[in-house]
Amino acid sequence: MSLSLVILQLMNGLQFGVLLFLLSAGLTLVLGIMNFVNLMHGSLFMLGAYFSAAVLGATGSFAQAIAAGVLGTLAVGLILERLVFRKLYARDHMYQVLATIGLILFFNEAVRVIWGSGSISTAVPEFLRGAVAIFGLPYPVYRFAIIVAGLLVGLGLYLLIHRTRVGILIRAGASNAAMIAALGINIRLLNTAVIGLGAALAGLAGLMAAPISSVQSGMGEPILIMTLVVIVTGGIGSVRGAFYGALIVGLVDTTGRVFLPVLLRSFMEPLKAQTLGAAVASVLIYLVMAAVLALKPQGLFPVRHG
Repeated sequence: MSLSLVILQLMNGLQFGVLLFLLSAGLTLVLGIMNFVNLMHGSLFMLGAYFSAAVLGATGSFAQAIAAGVLGTLAVGLILERLVFRKLYARDHMYQVLATIGLILFFNEAVRVIWGSGSISTAVPEFLRGAVAIFGLPYPVYRFAIIVAGLLVGLGLYLLIHRTRVGILIRAGASNAAMIAALGINIRLLNTAVIGLGAALAGLAGLMAAPISSVQSGMGEPILIMTLVVIVTGGIGSVRGAFYGALIVGLVDTTGRVFLPVLLRSFMEPLKAQTLGAAVASVLIYLVMAAVLALKPQGLFPVRHG
């Protein structure tokens, strides 16, 4: 196992963790502030990928593709909040789960009708092709750009949450939504803002993932499961927890899938090592989540109450 392989896989894990953070940051606020179980958040990731891929294919402009992915999912999120989610806030979580699962099925079928049942390939923009030197090793420029863009968005989100009035209300809502409603804050407007922010971030993650993954119907469900693992690991309602949880999950998942089979080859036949390593790697993030919950049931960075 070479040092260069370790460094490259750590970078890949960081890149995956950044994408998970963009998804989990908005969803953790929805769960923390609104106590709303939105299982169709992964569908917004899928729609962001489709919107950007469609616009990029039609215009060739990556800037327009970014606008389509972010603004398109923002619009979808706001429309759903107005027409569907508001009617579910006061209902039992089971109603929320069933309704959002129904939306998953609806959007999966909608993209099949509009774009077909096959996958869509999206090319990396010309100016983001090639490689950049990381510790003297070549690393794809586009993947490095995802890391930089994700960290910049994370910094912007930190400033929004901790340096603005809106952020103060969001943090207060995550700690005690009933109290800020009693103080006369427009909780409905706050809910709309949180849903919109989460939708835009999910769309951004989807459009950034499109050139390095297969854009297809149902691509949101696997990433949603990992996003929920991130949120539970980091602490529901905590953006800081979402950030560190995403990095942990991204690094564990990526390095586990690569290095576990390699390590097991020292003890068993290559074919068995590959099979067992892949099986263990697929559940590794859940083992990490279980270990975190055993030590800290509220997650690594729970929201501070009071």
